Amino acid sequence: MNIARSTGRIPANWLILLAALAAGLGLWLGANLRPSAPPSLLPPLQAGVAFPQAREVPAFELDRADGGKLTLADWRGRWSLVFFGYTNCPDVCPTTLASFGQAWKKLDPASRDKLRFDFISVDPARDTPGQIARYVKHFGADFVGASGSEEQLAALTRALGVMYARQDGSDGAYAVDHSASVLIIDPDAREVGLLRPPFDAAQIAADLQTLARSR
Repeated sequence: MNIARSTGRIPANWLILLAALAAGLGLWLGANLRPSAPPSLLPPLQAGVAFPQAREVPAFELDRADGGKLTLADWRGRWSLVFFGYTNCPDVCPTTLASFGQAWKKLDPASRDKLRFDFISVDPARDTPGQIARYVKHFGADFVGASGSEEQLAALTRALGVMYARQDGSDGAYAVDHSASVLIIDPDAREVGLLRPPFDAAQIAADLQTLARSR
């Protein structure tokens, strides 16, 4: 009587099949179980940088140049472009506001309704409400100017990651070093990115148009 005995070996063709199945399973798992990249907080922008995570903005209150108050509620419902500077700035501030003013004129009314530009002075000792009002209106009729006490400004800029520092001169005059980027606040009043210099009016207009159409 012939009795079949198991040798404990798997035929070569079965080994090849098992290897192929294992490789296929590995590829499937890699494609389906790999953590996906988080969605961008911003649509694609030419001069924009999106943050990895949105930064919540705490409640604040500043004095607007027109006599009202600027609060967190003003940054809800529209895309807000926020720039910190001062009216005696010799170069960065006028260049930035001029570029955004030119870009603003290129936008259609519907797009402008979905955007706002706020200039916040970090030089409250010299920048009076009247001076700020005249300064911002020179660049854009829709632009909003505001400032506050040193304590209010320090709290807000710290929360937003903005840097500024007073540099005293030998003759008693002083300048203020400050961040040159324009912050992007989304319609939910969260800081989600920034626009970086150098600013080209046509490029900025295209980016603002993209933001306006994204929501």
